[in-house]
Amino acid sequence: QVQLVESGGGLVQAGGSLRLSCATSGRTFTNYALGWFRQAPGKEREFVASSTWAGSTTLYADSVKGRFTISRDNTKNTVYLQMNSLKVEDTAVYYCAARWGGARMTSGDYWGQGTQVTVSS
Repeated sequence: QVQLVESGGGLVQAGGSLRLSCATSGRTFTNYALGWFRQAPGKEREFVASSTWAGSTTLYADSVKGRFTISRDNTKNTVYLQMNSLKVEDTAVYYCAARWGGARMTSGDYWGQGTQVTVSS
């Protein structure tokens, strides 16, 4: 059974940092891009960041460029999202996703259950 399990969410003040982790299991994700999406209350799910299997290509939403960094450790089957300089508008449920192919992810073949990130002013 394929599983993507997120962790690391929580409550943080604006300007602070959090590091999300997504542990994958149940299959190998060679040639799969891994990425993060988020969904704020009342809004549609949106792309945040993604990385190819080798990490050679990473993509970011304009709203998080320069603040968020995606990385993956294939030896641990884990992808990370380092979030710095957090803003109130970053508040959302963050989802990990895996999709076969390149880093340009519009959706995922596999999804995690999500982790809540709340940024207070």
